[in-house]
Amino acid sequence: MKYTVSLKLNHVFQRLYRKGQRSALPTLALYTRPNGRQENRLGLTTGTKLGHAVVRNKLRRRLRAIYRTHEDQFRCGYDIVVVCRGASVDAKYRRLEKDFLRLMKRNGLLLDSGEDKQ
Repeated sequence: MKYTVSLKLNHVFQRLYRKGQRSALPTLALYTRPNGRQENRLGLTTGTKLGHAVVRNKLRRRLRAIYRTHEDQFRCGYDIVVVCRGASVDAKYRRLEKDFLRLMKRNGLLLDSGEDKQ
């Protein structure tokens, strides 16, 4: 992930949940907030209700791959938290990808063609 660092601190997650812009679909929920930096910070959340560790890790790997594939299409300077919801466990990769891109567009993070990252 060229323009992104991992989000790991609990208080940053909590701030995003409280003050961030939220969009949701049955598979994913997305929280975003400007961070005043030159790069994005990405956090992934998978609750234990989704299944065992293997299932949760598979979802996180898929979402990281989706993000990495489309990273050059996103605006920089945001904290992003993706929360997996119940329908994401049975969802195909293409559906997760489509839903993730739709949520990024709803939150205004998807660049229009020809637009600069900054």
